[in-house]
Amino acid sequence: MKLSWTSPNRRFEFLDALGGTGLVGLLVARFVPVARLIPFWGCVLREQTGWPCLGCGLTRVADRFSHGDIAGAWAANPLGAVAAAAFACAAVFSALHLTFKLPTPRIHASEHEALAMRLVLLTLVMVNYVWVVLTTRFPEWL
Repeated sequence: MKLSWTSPNRRFEFLDALGGTGLVGLLVARFVPVARLIPFWGCVLREQTGWPCLGCGLTRVADRFSHGDIAGAWAANPLGAVAAAAFACAAVFSALHLTFKLPTPRIHASEHEALAMRLVLLTLVMVNYVWVVLTTRFPEWL
């Protein structure tokens, strides 16, 4: 894996798009009570079967993280809390990049390394889902 940096610029790039998305999402989570305003908001799978879906807890993560309750966000969905933190970091970096003309990082991975990263991500998603299932369905086991 190789890391390189672009020349200083103010071009809107992928990391800026992630930062903008994260900023909008966290601002909505902070100031708009989406789960209370939309009557059908919630997990249909969990409502129908009692079992959480892969994304269960992400609304609570965004709400808690945007209010500064990092531990509560972690308890709702650990991988979601990491994603929220990454979005917040991307928003800060994007603001600095576009304001001060900072260079942006580029990661160059071989096919083998890219496959390994995908497998690690898939493993993290599965471990996170097992954690969410255990905490919602079988809390007495923990």
